Amino acid sequence: MASSDGFRRMVTMREVAEAADVSPMTVSNTFRYPGRVQEDTRQRVEDVARQLGYVPNMSAGHLAAGKSRLIGSTIPSVKNSSFYQYISGLEEAADAAGKKLVFMLTESPEQEFEAVRALIGLRVSGLILIGNEHTQATVGLLRRSGIPLVETWLLHDPIDKAIGYDIAAAVRAACRHHIKAGRRRIGLVSHDDPASRRFRERPPVFRAEMRAAGLRDDLIVDVAEPHGFEAGSEALDSLLSLDSELDAVICPTDIVAAGIIFECNRRNIAVPQKIGIIGWGDYEIASAIAPKLTTVKPNPKEIGSGAVELLFRQENQLPGQSVDTGFDLIERETAL
Repeated sequence: MASSDGFRRMVTMREVAEAADVSPMTVSNTFRYPGRVQEDTRQRVEDVARQLGYVPNMSAGHLAAGKSRLIGSTIPSVKNSSFYQYISGLEEAADAAGKKLVFMLTESPEQEFEAVRALIGLRVSGLILIGNEHTQATVGLLRRSGIPLVETWLLHDPIDKAIGYDIAAAVRAACRHHIKAGRRRIGLVSHDDPASRRFRERPPVFRAEMRAAGLRDDLIVDVAEPHGFEAGSEALDSLLSLDSELDAVICPTDIVAAGIIFECNRRNIAVPQKIGIIGWGDYEIASAIAPKLTTVKPNPKEIGSGAVELLFRQENQLPGQSVDTGFDLIERETAL
């Protein structure tokens, strides 16, 4: 039965048993000891469970949702240095709240669905996911579970609650920094991943800023891998093929930016004199590379710790609540 906030209570074993015309014990055995159940009966129970969105309780203690000490979280990549600080924030806040984190790596929407299903099966007390690019099946599962949910690294359109920073404002800040420095042939390196809103939001804002300044808005190239140095070399080559007088670049990550710096060094292109470069993330390499990288710095640790706090905040629990942790443009040597 749906509640006023759009969430449904979790489907129970008894409801599955009634719909499949079997006993609750048969439902339990179907998922815990499938060899004890006749094949046709087991198939009927599984079909009904799938239709109703039932997730069997796989926690050893059979704890009810909301009473478990576990928080479930998914991570789409272990290559992103910002996620290290984000995880650190999650863990510190979870420890302070007397909770323990269960992490699952999800590099595809299908893996995320399986991870969410497994975490719900563990009857975690809350879920913290990155982004909101979920499949319809995952959204349905999340809504039916009734488990508190926080989606991170975003501010808009959460299923329940969200915490992150204003990506559009960060893109505008990077564009205007280059323009103020007198750059007039500015390129954007993007990552056209349909499952990553964090990257997809950037090109439209970039185009709008370039048009407002009377500059070309089509100097945009995509990289398949935003966390590899080679992507920087490929991106620079592609941008220079679009405009040989390119004089500034905004990158999707600091790793791609570092790759562009390496390629500029190889080609004897002076940075920032010839090409100004702005990265994204403020990874450790940003302050270690020469020249030091100007970059957009989110606040990943604050996103992580804030997500845990928001998850269990008792007041103002209406869906749609979001918290903005802000960002900074760290000015170093590659874009003065």
